[in-house]
Formats: sequence, structure tokens, C-alpha cells
Amino acid sequence: MFDFSIITQWFHSLLTGVLPEWVTIGIECVIVLLFIILLYAILAIALIYMERKICALFQCRIGPNRVGKWGLLQVFADVFKMLTKEIIKMRQSDRMLHDMAPFFVLAASFLTFACLPWNKGLEILDFNVGAFFFIAVSGIGVIGILLAGWASHSKYPMIGAMRSGAQLISYELSIGMTMLTMIMLCGTMQISDIVQQQADYGWNIVRGHIPALLAFIIYLIAGNAECNRGPFDLPEAESELTAGYHTEFSGMHFGFFYLAEYLNLFICAGMASTIFLGGWAPLYIPALEGFNNVMAMIPGFVWFFGKTFFVVFLLMWIRWTYPRLRIDQLLSLEWKYLMPISMFNIILMALVVCFGLTL
Repeated sequence: MFDFSIITQWFHSLLTGVLPEWVTIGIECVIVLLFIILLYAILAIALIYMERKICALFQCRIGPNRVGKWGLLQVFADVFKMLTKEIIKMRQSDRMLHDMAPFFVLAASFLTFACLPWNKGLEILDFNVGAFFFIAVSGIGVIGILLAGWASHSKYPMIGAMRSGAQLISYELSIGMTMLTMIMLCGTMQISDIVQQQADYGWNIVRGHIPALLAFIIYLIAGNAECNRGPFDLPEAESELTAGYHTEFSGMHFGFFYLAEYLNLFICAGMASTIFLGGWAPLYIPALEGFNNVMAMIPGFVWFFGKTFFVVFLLMWIRWTYPRLRIDQLLSLEWKYLMPISMFNIILMALVVCFGLTL
């Protein structure tokens, strides 16, 4: 498996040889920021097109097929239309908070996006408390959603924001507990170390036996709820709340919410593939050296994107299969079922680790 840290260290030493240290760090930060923005935009376009085609598949339709070959340019046409739309100012809204809300949501999405390990040696934010940092910054998005509802000075956005706040705060507990379960298995919160252990000893979903499988299922359910996607899309219920907390947003302010929603789907799937399915680590089967050597020849970022888009497909499958829940059912599912199961699962994983039953 190629280690990209060789390239990054060479580039850093090349710059420091001719430039001061602070200038070098500034240039590297700009390059990383441009990389994040470019990848962010490309993935958003790919996910929107994928969503439309998969939705059409489940509903026995064709999907977008008129703008460009196979409808490939439809998303670009939508982006261009959104860029030309006027940003309308509501007369009785709180202008400053109304304008700040989408940027809070986008900032939370950018920070969590930067935590994903793309390949060995290709991590943007990699702390010794990386998992904790990921959970912490993901909570910033709730502030933006609550601000969007409050500042709009309209009843439907306010109801949607209150629903979303209750939903996100509730389901964050299950996500945190499932990640804590895998942290107990690995013994570290550094995301790069979690992936490296899976490259050395096997994927966590296999090593951790039943507790890891339970944690994976709970993570998928809670992750769908965290992304405000069906059947947990109560904050944006069109039949009840028009468009929920972003009803009064237009132009690119609405586009930021739309963009963050799809990238949050990718981030949720990317973290699932990282902590459960090995991230960039290839598939190894004991006693099959020839097969393992072939798997090791596939680049790590190909493994990461392949696993992530597989989880994205699972989440889209869930969305277009189950009907929308009521708000009381949604909260009951978390507090009466997922949370107690997650707490029991942590105890079960502790027993597995203490008695050395991991593979």
C-alpha cells in the first residue's frame, strides 16, 4: 500500500528549502483548502446525480436524461440556475442571523469532511483525539439549523428547526456510542491508527464479532437521521412544513443547505467505512496470499471511495424504501430502542476486549 506521506514530506522539505517556515505552512494550507473545496464540489455533483438515478431505479423511472448524455449535465444546469437566483431578504427576519445560518452548516460539513482518511499518509486533520473532534465539530451544524428557523421569523421554519434540533441532538448520542464501541476495540481515538489497525489485523466489523455488527447497524440508522434523510426527514417534511427550516432561503443560501446535506451523507458513509470497513485498508483473507497480494495492488483511495459509495447506496436504499416516520416515532426509536441497545453493546464490546475474544 503506497504511503502518500512520502510525497507530502518531500513537498514540505522542498518548500522549506527556499522559503521560511511560516510561508511554507501558509502555502500548504491554501493548497489543502483548494483540494477540499474542489473535492467537495465534485462529490456533491456526483452524489446528486447518483441520488436521482437510484431514486428513479427504485420507482421504475429513467431519471434525468435530457440535459447531456444520460442526463450528466442536469446537475450542472441546476447549479447554474441556483447561482443566478436572487437571494431574497425577508422583511421581518433577523438579517444577520439569517445570513449566518447556512455558513454554520457549511463550516461543520467542511470540518468533518477534513477528518476523513483518504489514503495511507493522506489525512488532512489527524489528531490523537480525532474521533472526539469529529463528533464535536459535527454538532456545529445544529446551531446553523436552529438559527435558520429562528431568524426566518416564520412558523414553518421554526417548527422544522425545533424538530431538527431534537432529532440531531438525540441521534448524536447513538452515533457517539457506536464510535465509542469501536474505539474500545481499537484502543485509540486517532482515526489514522484505527485504519492502520484494520490494515494489520482485519476490518473491525469482522474483528469485533456481534458487537461490531450491532454498532454498524445502529450507526447506519442514526447516521441517516443525522443527515435529515428519509425516513427521518421530519425537519423538511414537504407535506407539512413546505421545506422546513430552509423554507425562507433562496439562491445560494439555499444551495449551501442543499450542498451540505449531500456532503453530510458522504461524510456519514465515509466515517462508517473508516471505523467499520477498514477505510483505505484492502480486503485480506488469511491463507490466500495470492489473493491478498492482488488486493494490496489496488490503491487505498480506490478502496476508500468504493466502500464509501457502497454505504451511500445502502443509505439511499433505506431512504427510498421506508415511509416517513412521525416525530414521536422518530424520538421513541432513539430513546427507547437505539440508546439502550447502544449502551448494552458497549458493555458487550468491553467483555469481548477484556477476555481477548477479538480476531
